[in-house]
Formats: sequence, C-alpha cells, structure tokens
Amino acid sequence: MATSPCPPLADEQWPAELEDMKSGFAGALNVYRTMAHHPALLKAWAPLRQHIVNDSALGPVRSELVILRAAKRIGSAYEWVHHVSRARALGISDLRIRAMWDSPNGEDGLIARAVDALFDGTHLPPDLDAQLSATMGRQAIFDLIATVGFYSILGYILLTYNTPLDEKVAREMELRPL
Repeated sequence: MATSPCPPLADEQWPAELEDMKSGFAGALNVYRTMAHHPALLKAWAPLRQHIVNDSALGPVRSELVILRAAKRIGSAYEWVHHVSRARALGISDLRIRAMWDSPNGEDGLIARAVDALFDGTHLPPDLDAQLSATMGRQAIFDLIATVGFYSILGYILLTYNTPLDEKVAREMELRPL
C-alpha cells in the first residue's frame, strides 16, 4: 500500500478541538482518524453520521445491505470488509452478504438496483422509486439515497488516502474470510 499523506492520526497527534470525540466513534476507526486531519469537517460530519448509522428509516439490516453494495460499487475494500463484519454482527449470512456483491434476488435485489441506479444514473428512475416506496416507504428512500452519498464520500476519502483496515476487522477477516 502506498504511503498516505494523511494517515490515521494516533492519539498523540489527535487535535485538541476534537478531544471530546476521541473516545467515541471518531477515535474508534481509521476512517475517522483520517478525517481528523480536518477537525471542522469531522465535527460537522458527526450529526449526519448519527442519523445514517443509528437512526435511519432503513433499519439496521437494510442499511448494511445498502452500504455493502455502495462499498462494492465505489471499490472501497475498507468499507466492504468493515461492513461485512457489521452485517455478520446483525446476523446477516455470508451467503446473503456475498449476494450483495453480485446480483441478489428479492428485496435485496431491489436495494442493489437502487444503489446501482444512483451510481450509474445519479437518480432513481420513477418505476424503481415506486417499487421502493411500496416496499420500505418514502423516508427510507431518502435515507437510502443519503446513505449512498455518505458512504461515497467516505469511499473517496479512504481511497484517496489509502486508509488501512482497522486491526480488529483485519484479524476477523483473516480468521473468518467471506
């Protein structure tokens, strides 16, 4: 892996203006330790992250499926591996996770088509929007779109700065590959 101009910040490098965030989500993962190079952005990021990660109308399982597909589409191994771990923790089977990489069926396929439509065409076509609305409701569609955008931005950061996997997740994947 190439040397990053913005590697994840170690505790001793942590910006004073982010001290209150170090013991929470921001200090827990390399992606946010990389974002800590821009304290104002990380502070602004926190409320949206709270909604996307914890309060989404998609619910935890659908949310993970959206993130997995977005990680695949943007080509972020960091996000893919981290969200394989999170999906497993939610009880999503490896078979279902692998399907999100390819062509899943049913509601998972609907989610994959929605993510693909956003990456490929920058919007949801009316027929797909109608199917999603009937399946998960309007607010969940907004959260699906926001989740794809949120994880696209993270993917751009991760890929630009070659952010390394967090050790715990890397170990998990060594011991239990997908």
